[in-house]
Amino acid sequence: MRAMIMTASLVALMACQTQIPEEETTAQVCIADELQAFVGQPVSAMSLDNLPEPVRVIAPDTAVTMDYREDRLNIEHDDGQIITRIYCG
Repeated sequence: MRAMIMTASLVALMACQTQIPEEETTAQVCIADELQAFVGQPVSAMSLDNLPEPVRVIAPDTAVTMDYREDRLNIEHDDGQIITRIYCG
């Protein structure tokens, strides 16, 4: 009897799962390679509002999470607001 209840519960839970459309499961592509020309330039030279999200601007000595997100654009700059590195992650 217990096994039947467990099986019925499992089937009911599986029926509640929602399918995510395939186009939503593909992550956006990080465009760091396309922005390498900005390395060595001031942060103000970039139009940050026009970049695809997620974007993270990292100042010196700033704590950031260590989680890897292949779609996240990271822009590091020095104390003088000069871009030192642009990468995905």
